[in-house]
Amino acid sequence: MTELKLKDEYIKLGQALKAAGLVSSGVDAKMVIQDGLVLVDGEVETRRGKKLYDGAVIEYDGNQVKVVGSL
Repeated sequence: MTELKLKDEYIKLGQALKAAGLVSSGVDAKMVIQDGLVLVDGEVETRRGKKLYDGAVIEYDGNQVKVVGSL
């Protein structure tokens, strides 16, 4: 599992997928999220703007990324 460090209080799901390198563009993020291919904390998430806070785990295409707060 890789980690994605937050720069702010939260990051939106579409931005997180892009920042973690799981998709190459915002359009790709939108498509995979709308298609129900992304899990957040083990549940399918279809909202690109879903806010992710410290401790959230994203799963896509066999990859897991944990959102880690900045200190």
